[in-house]
Amino acid sequence: LFFLLVGRYLDHMMRDRARSAVTRLLSLNAAGATIIDDDGEQKFIAVADLQPGMIIQVAAGERLPVDGIVISGLSDTDRSIVTGESLPYTSGPGASLEAGVLNLTGPLKIRVTATGSNTFLAGVVRLMEAAEQGKAKYMRIADRAAQIYAPAVHLLAAATFLFWLWWSGGDWHASLVAAISVLIITCPCALGLAVPAVQIVASGLLFQRGILVKDGAVLEQMTGIDTVVFDMTGTLTTGELSLAGDHGASKEEMSVAAGLAAGSTHPLAVALFRQMQASGIRPAPVKKIKELPGEGLTGIYDGKPVKLGDPQWCGATGSDVQRFDGPRTALAIDGKVAAIFSFEYRLRPAVRKTIASLTGQGMKVILLSGDHEDAVAHVAQRAGIDEWKSRLKPQDKAACIAKLQAGGAKVLMVGDGINDAPALAAASASMAPSSASDIGRTAAGLVFTAPGLDAVTTALKISRAANRHVKQNFALAILYNLIAVPVAIAGLATPLVAAIAMSSSSIIVTANALRLRLAAKDASPQKQKRGSAAPLITAASDT
Repeated sequence: LFFLLVGRYLDHMMRDRARSAVTRLLSLNAAGATIIDDDGEQKFIAVADLQPGMIIQVAAGERLPVDGIVISGLSDTDRSIVTGESLPYTSGPGASLEAGVLNLTGPLKIRVTATGSNTFLAGVVRLMEAAEQGKAKYMRIADRAAQIYAPAVHLLAAATFLFWLWWSGGDWHASLVAAISVLIITCPCALGLAVPAVQIVASGLLFQRGILVKDGAVLEQMTGIDTVVFDMTGTLTTGELSLAGDHGASKEEMSVAAGLAAGSTHPLAVALFRQMQASGIRPAPVKKIKELPGEGLTGIYDGKPVKLGDPQWCGATGSDVQRFDGPRTALAIDGKVAAIFSFEYRLRPAVRKTIASLTGQGMKVILLSGDHEDAVAHVAQRAGIDEWKSRLKPQDKAACIAKLQAGGAKVLMVGDGINDAPALAAASASMAPSSASDIGRTAAGLVFTAPGLDAVTTALKISRAANRHVKQNFALAILYNLIAVPVAIAGLATPLVAAIAMSSSSIIVTANALRLRLAAKDASPQKQKRGSAAPLITAASDT
């Protein structure tokens, strides 16, 4: 009983997980919205009372409670829930926005097009619920064994009692001792520890390598993986921006750009200011700085108007802009474009090594992203991924996973964004970096804190080794029963001898689980050398 309770305790430790990803996703739903009636008056109503055709006012910092179309206003919006793209989108009249999108910089008037269960966010929630219900139907190998083993043992003990009752001519005492010995010697302690003991050891090994196991079942689910699907932004790349190429700006112009960028929280402005600081450029004393949503920053420097923002807004021509790849921003001084700054994303350490290792093992590797086609193609080429798809919404990614699984594939999904959550939940197994969104981490079975992508190959290797040791434990438990049960049935083992044999089998199973440490010695992610940098990758602009 002690060993059974220990096994159950270890199992419950592994099953203890964070709240459902659906619950976290629902937290993105706004409670209501401010509507504007025909008389121009504003009033706040509950989200359940909103109807298509209504006009709502969405202030900066608020999430959209419904799907709609912008009819007036200009603002930067965070659509990462839809596309996974980390950079804000400029949304003006005519732009379609989805429920859950965050309005960042300016007020917007929006005509409601879909409410309640018809919104984009509700559709994502339905995908998540369906995926989580599918995962709940997964039956662990230990549970499947218990369904067969427990009734078989009790039937065997009963048959032993009846046999000895007949053989001994009605000797109840001898019959009962034999039946009790059978029950004790077949007590599924070894089976009860076979899986949890291995899972605890494997979880400890993964933790030492910067990989957190949320549920022991994922170690079983990782077995047999033949297809690995990656998200791009924040998964293959770090999500950090840095200046790329020759921007042609003088030291004074860079100082002016830094002076403007210092007053903004826009990702491009933050990246520009950080880079200038790292280069020893001191920000110029720009006065009267204003930030215009969807356009950029304005100010006065040395009596001249200066701008930093969208290249076309700053006066750059199409030919000027086309010379640069990736996200970009321009600096204009006194009405003339002084410089165009383009930015690049960094690949995670060991990306090419990981992709090469996976393909070398015969696995299919696919890149699914909501980013623009040029960005995805460029990252795929540098990472060594031949198959990729771009501009995918959450339901599109989940559909791709479902199609692969329908074809017999066992899919590992590696992603980080809210838009990846349905695919993470739907995949056979899933991983997310620790930098992922809260919802992404909740949906994933494994979370890796190590910076390198080789955490994926490490998790696969240790999971496979763990599965082998689980099978070995079951083989040992079966072998023990094949030897011990006939001895007990024959009446050659007293209850005390049966208890000692049963305890010994549990110790053997636990010792075999500890052998997993030897099998996983060389499964450590390669540490990045101090001072080395990951290769830079260009991402396409939103404009």
